[in-house]
Amino acid sequence: MLFCILLFLGIVSLWWHWRARDRTKVTNLTGKYIFITGCDTGFGNMAAKVFDKKGFRVFASCLTETGAKELKAVTSKQLQTVLLDVRDSDGVKKVAAWVKAEVQSEGLWGLVNNAGIMGPSAPTDWLDIEHFREPIEVNLIGLINVTINMLPLIKKAKGRIVNVSSVGGRLAFSGGGYFPSKFGVEGFNDSLRRDMKAFGVKVCCIQPGLFKTALSNPGKIMKEKEVIWNNLPPDIKKQYGEEYFQKDAAKKQKLSKICLNKDISPVVQCMEHALTSLHPHAHYVVGQDAKLFWNILSRMPAVIQDFLLLWNRVELAVSHAK
Repeated sequence: MLFCILLFLGIVSLWWHWRARDRTKVTNLTGKYIFITGCDTGFGNMAAKVFDKKGFRVFASCLTETGAKELKAVTSKQLQTVLLDVRDSDGVKKVAAWVKAEVQSEGLWGLVNNAGIMGPSAPTDWLDIEHFREPIEVNLIGLINVTINMLPLIKKAKGRIVNVSSVGGRLAFSGGGYFPSKFGVEGFNDSLRRDMKAFGVKVCCIQPGLFKTALSNPGKIMKEKEVIWNNLPPDIKKQYGEEYFQKDAAKKQKLSKICLNKDISPVVQCMEHALTSLHPHAHYVVGQDAKLFWNILSRMPAVIQDFLLLWNRVELAVSHAK
């Protein structure tokens, strides 16, 4: 009995110590520079507004002039916007040089690699290489390129790098370039984290579940899928069945209603913790669906993963599986 009591008290003590440690903040962060990609909408847009209010000097990169103007209109004069397509290598170099001139000897405290796209999400035999190329160019190659160009400034400040991945970097739900790109982000993030430890730079990875953003808009995703379906060769359509697309759309809509997190602020809260905590986490799993289902499923044997993920798919008209 005494042993059980001591064990319980030990566990409570460790939990309390971990909570206290987790809440310890870095001091004197007001006025520190951070650079965020993908600030037109979604996570990046909210993050730019939140960090601006908290006193950071935010460099917010946007893909469009409209996104940049709208963000600038609702933030302080301290926040600066810049147009950047992360696929443009020359553009990335120019923006990095501009940031270097702005931060000078202070360096860059935080880099938040948030820019990303979904790309077509469809069975692999519906797709060609171009359907894979764009998500990988934006989500992975662009992220790596921005990081490499900003790295000297981060090292100078002994700062933070926050890479926005996805639960899709742990478990692939469907075909397309999005999931390979996010698996790549996970690999890059882990190697970078270990490489940067010697320089005092902390590298964190955020793994959101399904959140309501422009990237995950179910209507847009299904429209892109429908265009691909309408251009498929007759033999592939015959294999799947003429009613496949409509049935699949109905199932995806139902799943989206169940899993989609409408409040995106928890993702930004994780970004804030990664940038301000004395002991940031290596990985942040965000969203009820991610914590209660996707993250758990990603750790299960493949036979269980396949059963549960295929259970939600529409049966093909012609099946060759044995």
